[in-house]
Amino acid sequence: MEQFLQEAKSASRVLSLISGHDKNRILREMANALRANTMNLIEANALDMSDADKNKLSSALKDRLLLDEKRIDAMAVAIEEIAALKEPVGRVIDGWVTEDGLKIEKVSIPIGVIGIIYESRPNVTSDTAALCFKSSNVCVLKGGKEAENSNIAIAKILQATLEKNNLPKALISLIPDSSREGVAKLIKMDKYVDLIIPRGGAGLIKYVCDNATVSVVKHDKGQCHTYIDKDAKLDNAIAIAINAKVQRPGVCNAMETLLVDSAIAQEALPLLKTEFDKAHTQLKGCSNTQNIIDVPHATDEDYDTEYLANILNIKVVEGVDGAIEHIVRFTSGHSEAIITENITAAEKFLNSIDAAVVYVNASTRFTDGGAFGFGAEVGISTNKLHARGPMGIEGLTTYKFKVYGSGQTR
Repeated sequence: MEQFLQEAKSASRVLSLISGHDKNRILREMANALRANTMNLIEANALDMSDADKNKLSSALKDRLLLDEKRIDAMAVAIEEIAALKEPVGRVIDGWVTEDGLKIEKVSIPIGVIGIIYESRPNVTSDTAALCFKSSNVCVLKGGKEAENSNIAIAKILQATLEKNNLPKALISLIPDSSREGVAKLIKMDKYVDLIIPRGGAGLIKYVCDNATVSVVKHDKGQCHTYIDKDAKLDNAIAIAINAKVQRPGVCNAMETLLVDSAIAQEALPLLKTEFDKAHTQLKGCSNTQNIIDVPHATDEDYDTEYLANILNIKVVEGVDGAIEHIVRFTSGHSEAIITENITAAEKFLNSIDAAVVYVNASTRFTDGGAFGFGAEVGISTNKLHARGPMGIEGLTTYKFKVYGSGQTR
């Protein structure tokens, strides 16, 4: 592991010599290489899907794992969109001249070597590799064992493009030891690794945060809520709620709990149940919900669970204050939404909820680098420092100060 990371650290110096123009050209070549190897990727993914069936993975997890022609093309498009972004490195963020005549520039620079630990989705391999390359960072990747064949195939294609351009393949690599012991070593290698980004289940996030000596930007679970206020347009609210839960239940920006204002619960809940039944959503509810519609009881443990499946908690609350109280108790700081036509209620919600992304009259499913116009994301940061929310290209840079003098002493 140490020798592997030494090579990654050495490779980072090569990146500082590559122009933005050349990086973008190489990224476009990577996108074309993925398309050219579509059938090879599908064959590798089929091995993972076969193992998923044997291991009885849930349908939601298998959906995250699947690669087909459309998804592979989407991976290539994401890389092309990253190539089209403005150059993030070398920007003069600010500049001034001090009283002593020193000219100071605050300039964006890469972070260095970034370790990314993730689960299930093989497109994360290409997205994060491209984002790191564009921002002149070396990426060391550790994907989930369920996507091992897919991840290896993607990494080899990207590495072949690097080598074709006389660049070290260590710029984009999978860690040699993907076991728990390997991860334990990686997150303590602060001599070589500058940042760890874990994205996955609560157990993984906790383990990394508790044990890492490398700095961590965590991408914690998506305990997302949608609150339907008494002043919501009900048709609008139902459509948003259905989208937030059903469109893709196995992702972190899917809603896990629906909050409904008690003032409209008698009218809204039967309509909501009808639509969720059509989508085969398994509903659970508080006692007030159970008095209106026939659903099993939702416990505090349910309200604290990221299902990543077509399961939804419902709770009747007393207005926007009741919604805020519930969310403050159970939020993971990811994405929260209010559906209302009342601007006062909306602003109170926006200002009271401490989450990376807060919405008015829109689905939480929009918390995504592509949807935000970032081209792609390395994940959704629930940290408060350095980067928060969809972590795109700028989140992978830091800065330093360049100071120009003319003989000044202090």
